[in-house]
Amino acid sequence: MLTPEQAQERAYDLVRRAGAAGADAADAVFAAHGATEVSVRLGKLEDVGRSEGEDLGLRVFVGRRSASVSTSDLSTAAMDALVERAVAMAREAPEDRWAGLAPRERLMHGAPPCLDLADAHLPLPEELRDTAMRAEDAARGVTGVANSEGAGASSSSSVWALATSHGFVGGYATTGHSVSASVIAGEGGAMQRDYAFHSARHRAHLDAPEAIGQLAGERAVARLGAGTMASGTMPVVFDPRVGASLLGHLTGAISGTAITRRSSFLLDALGTQVFAAGVTIRDDPHRPHGLRSRPFDGEGLPVSPVAIVEAGMLETWLLDSASARQLGLEPTGHAARGIAGAPGVSTSNLYMEPGKMPVATLIADIAEGVYVTELIGQGVNPVTGDYSRGAAGFAIRNGELAEPVAGFTIAGHLLAMYRELTPANDLAFRQGVNVPTVRIEGMTVAGG
Repeated sequence: MLTPEQAQERAYDLVRRAGAAGADAADAVFAAHGATEVSVRLGKLEDVGRSEGEDLGLRVFVGRRSASVSTSDLSTAAMDALVERAVAMAREAPEDRWAGLAPRERLMHGAPPCLDLADAHLPLPEELRDTAMRAEDAARGVTGVANSEGAGASSSSSVWALATSHGFVGGYATTGHSVSASVIAGEGGAMQRDYAFHSARHRAHLDAPEAIGQLAGERAVARLGAGTMASGTMPVVFDPRVGASLLGHLTGAISGTAITRRSSFLLDALGTQVFAAGVTIRDDPHRPHGLRSRPFDGEGLPVSPVAIVEAGMLETWLLDSASARQLGLEPTGHAARGIAGAPGVSTSNLYMEPGKMPVATLIADIAEGVYVTELIGQGVNPVTGDYSRGAAGFAIRNGELAEPVAGFTIAGHLLAMYRELTPANDLAFRQGVNVPTVRIEGMTVAGG
């Protein structure tokens, strides 16, 4: 694997070539990755996989015309052909008055923050196999588990670099580790499946594989005998592993593209009360060893922790340079860049701050409601905010979790849901987007 410094040189070399070929401006991305994955099933090794790759992406500007190309062929001849093709394409592209690199005066300079995103050593395949075996053994050892879909362990390393023709060069390395298990409880038509997983930048921060396996088994067994929900209007409580999707709908609605295209249910909501007053949502790209931490954004701008929602108030859009120009605003440091194409936007380590109540207190006064652990389907309209998803979980009866339920639908409108949302105090950072358990009043539940 190349070092970040070597990756930076690869990206900047492509930018230099573009300038020599006639581009007025350019930026380039270099990405290299390697990953090893091991899967087991029923106590036997099922698969060992290794993937490696290096890719370069180039975006060039000729006036206000631009084009993007990418390649995994890094030979000198391929680079020359890539640059020539990109410049030729840009000359024929339509003009875009908003296109261009990030403002020069906003570029990040100086040493990037130390985010501790890379392990010094990665495990050997036999170590990954043993980890996966331990996870599956623990899952299969839970009483009521009848079969296994398998367990897996993986490790990866990557390096990413960005260079621009107007003065930015930066790069960083990351590693990733994960363990997962998926098992089946029950038999015949009564079978239920569930899973558990954990991912971390550092292997030392992973949950024990036995804990992951046991959780997968317990979750599957708990779903046995699922009944149906009665229809009605009632509180719905979202488990953290599904509640994070509520923030995904928010970030999509406040992205620069959605706002410039006027295709968002939050189009006129900036500076207004969007959530309940007790809700604050933050984005922290500087979280040490965070799964989505980064020292700079996809255009070379510095990044910093920011409150997207503060005490219920929507404080910012998520803007790259192009959408910021169109709106007459400043980019927010949320640009995200893949190998191909122009930047989009993305959050980093996005989370909802915890509330003050334990989960037991959050549900204690619910006479009839539902605790959702699984969402099914994509019935969310980002333009209107209408929300309808299939779901499974557990009935809430007289302030307690009761029998498992499945085959029902929960529905509402996202803006009304946000304003009726109360967070519990159980926030844990386990994914790129994290929320505590949340309760939403007055949702429509349609039983099967």
